[in-house]
Amino acid sequence: MSAQPATARSRPRPSARKRARRRAILRRRLVLAVGLAAVIVAVLALVRPVDHAVQEIALPLRHEDIIRQQAAEKDVDPALIAAVIYTESHFRDQTSHAGATGLMQLMPSTADYIARKSGGTRFTHQDLATPQINIAYGSWYLRYLLDHYGGSTVLALAAYNAGLTKVDAWWRAARARGERFDAARHIPFPETRAYVQRVLQARAQYRRDYKRELGL
Repeated sequence: MSAQPATARSRPRPSARKRARRRAILRRRLVLAVGLAAVIVAVLALVRPVDHAVQEIALPLRHEDIIRQQAAEKDVDPALIAAVIYTESHFRDQTSHAGATGLMQLMPSTADYIARKSGGTRFTHQDLATPQINIAYGSWYLRYLLDHYGGSTVLALAAYNAGLTKVDAWWRAARARGERFDAARHIPFPETRAYVQRVLQARAQYRRDYKRELGL
């Protein structure tokens, strides 16, 4: 029988040394891939806290447990409560030059009225420094204003800033002319118009960024 042509002969198997070298290369590639994956995971783990920290600086949220509790008890949007606190005090306990106190910047006379209406017989003005009481009273007042204005958030916020008497007058004047109340046209105070807009914008941000924390 004649010998097979050279092209038909089976290829020689690689030597043991070559096979070992290939296995070593594969192991190194696998180690590099695993290491790269670990680096990516670590970077992502660092980025999330940084993003959260930036968010907390730009739009802080504190006392969310109290906000959720009072929102449920008073039937007020928790994002609205958070937005009012942010706009009033940036979640810092402070007293304004006019005497408004605490996170929701309540005037002592307003707090006295709320205490009488809500049964706070042992209330003192010093209690407004307590987040639980300040947010409870501020939420009660928001509910009161919303009810007074038939659920209108714009009117309630305007009254929270400028006072019930002034907003009642603006509201009645608009109604007497047969006009639907519009913040841009019927609020004569630029400060109050800006306040209403800031709170509404902050509420939208809190709804978007703190949905879980506010129980939305």
